[in-house]
Amino acid sequence: MTKKFAVFGGGSWATAIVKMLCVNQDQVGWYMRNTDAVGFINIKKHNPNYLTSVTFDTKQLALTDDINEAVSGADILIFAIPSAFLGSELEKLTVPLEEKIVFSAIKGIVPETGLIVGEHFHEKYKIPFKNIGVITGPCHAEEVALERLSYLTIACANTEKAKFMAKNLESSYIKTKVTKDIIGTEYAAMLKNIYAIAAGIAHGLGYGDNFQSVLMSNAIREMKRFTKRIHKIDRNINDSAYLGDLLVTGYSTFSRNRMFGNMIGKGYTVKSAQMEMSMVAEGYYATKSAYDIKSKFEKKVRTPIINAVYEVLYEGKNPKKVFAKLTDKLN
Repeated sequence: MTKKFAVFGGGSWATAIVKMLCVNQDQVGWYMRNTDAVGFINIKKHNPNYLTSVTFDTKQLALTDDINEAVSGADILIFAIPSAFLGSELEKLTVPLEEKIVFSAIKGIVPETGLIVGEHFHEKYKIPFKNIGVITGPCHAEEVALERLSYLTIACANTEKAKFMAKNLESSYIKTKVTKDIIGTEYAAMLKNIYAIAAGIAHGLGYGDNFQSVLMSNAIREMKRFTKRIHKIDRNINDSAYLGDLLVTGYSTFSRNRMFGNMIGKGYTVKSAQMEMSMVAEGYYATKSAYDIKSKFEKKVRTPIINAVYEVLYEGKNPKKVFAKLTDKLN
């Protein structure tokens, strides 16, 4: 039986995933909470707010602003809603999720439960881990829109489901690989946004490429310590799902988290930077979640970069002074 896909979210990443799926599927369900955006796409054939250069054959889209309709009409659900808003969107559900296959393309922690998205679906909606997966990079939605060669890592405890998802996302410009490290890849996807904010703050403060290279070198080691404590498994932290995703998020001009950090480094307040940006910087929420999680570890894990970003974003400390101290903690 042919599996039907539905994508949940109206942002750039959701738009990119719909574009990828349309290469291999006759029809893709697409839930957007913005009713006006649904109407606009039906008429103008592109998302009015994100990746506006991507045009769709609307015959391939089952667009809806009803989350229950989207869930009911699909077998495989791909969530690309910012983690800060996932809980409130899922509260609208009246249809069950237990029999669905769920993949998360979300890089963050669900604030209501303090869990990564896969764990949230397992704990709250009783979806078995064999039916939960993660879609991660290194991949920027903007480059998918431009059809530049990009790579995805698909994680799932069930290898066959990971391979099936990978096959349906592949194209002439999308290459994929699969892994069973669903917990590690999801935490890594969350952590790299924090490190991208750190890279942005450093850039805004005037630090150069030499410091950025040291910062990223320390960030990948910090990520290794954190993910090892969360879920000890035989993983190579230098694989693209970890190191590659960190680098593209930390260095790319497309990175909203780096952009957010850059504004903070240049003197914006957190609130003013958030108001200036038209997109959500997941790393802001991830910073508090990661700080809270690591604070509960029985044995301390050294996380100087996470600590520094937390002090700037949540304790209101001066970025210049915080990063001056951070430079002495890196090697």
